[in-house]
Amino acid sequence: MRTSLAQLLESKPVVLVDGATGTNYMERGLGPGDPPELWNVDHPERVEGLHQDFVDAGADIILTNTFGCTTYRLKLHGNQHRVKELAGAAAQIARRVADGVERPVVVAGSVGPLGELFQPMGLLTEEEAIEAFAEQMEGLRDGGVDVIWIETMFSAEEVRAAAQAAINVGMPYTTTLSFDTAGRTMMGILPESLPSLFEGLSEQPVAMGANCGVGASDILLSILAMSGADADNVYISKGNCGVPHFHGTEIVYSGTAEVMAAYAALAIDAGARIIGGCCGTSPAHLAAMRASIDVATKRDRPTLDEIVEATGPLTNSAPNANPSEGRERGRGRRSAE
Repeated sequence: MRTSLAQLLESKPVVLVDGATGTNYMERGLGPGDPPELWNVDHPERVEGLHQDFVDAGADIILTNTFGCTTYRLKLHGNQHRVKELAGAAAQIARRVADGVERPVVVAGSVGPLGELFQPMGLLTEEEAIEAFAEQMEGLRDGGVDVIWIETMFSAEEVRAAAQAAINVGMPYTTTLSFDTAGRTMMGILPESLPSLFEGLSEQPVAMGANCGVGASDILLSILAMSGADADNVYISKGNCGVPHFHGTEIVYSGTAEVMAAYAALAIDAGARIIGGCCGTSPAHLAAMRASIDVATKRDRPTLDEIVEATGPLTNSAPNANPSEGRERGRGRRSAE
């Protein structure tokens, strides 16, 4: 049952987006440093299998395996000429999974950063960035995605270039930034500044928010800052499954199913309407988040103490969090039994 993201949001107060791609592919055989986008052609059954696992766990939105599917990323592996081929194949795989479910599932075309710095700090121009993003998005559009999902961005120039590319190819879009540097993006953007990045564009994002970063607790502060500054937007929270640490030679994320379930409920309270998991989030984690969302009733905005108690300590303290004010606010309670 095909639907748009806007229609899905009209039908549900909160929707669930899928979990991690890279960490789950590694468990399925992806080698260190290997580009996952090649799996869209070389191992489509593995890509389809993860999409299906997320849908079976309750995902309302699945992201295509195209995070690095641009000329700038693919040229590192000698595949820069395959952008549209790989993007189109990824979209078709996700489309098959979504179309095979009786309930509505939105296919979102994942678009990550180019990995280049803009002028004057680097060599990349706005025109070059828009062209690279548009090439990827055309492949995603032609393959059947419902919305462009711009994610893990850190600079205003790249956010606007990606958004303009989506507009140019005639696709609705969402945008999330990664606030992983003391509550800011790597280039210094604060969460509450996010809506202003789209000023002057002919089309605004369907939703905006945060993804990845440094952990579930930190991303909740970012969502609080966004929704406190402008509550009228649809906000996305797609946080990592806890914090990564080494267990021998393997990277393990600290988040349990219980922690991610608590995070999902707190994300609703913080003002998010689209909630999912990023690095380390497995289908089992996502199923726990689904169960949490399904019994959730929005409460008062959470305090810093409540966030830390439920999801663990902060890695970075957001400069705009104002924790003393948060501690003083009371809140309603909800039973999630």
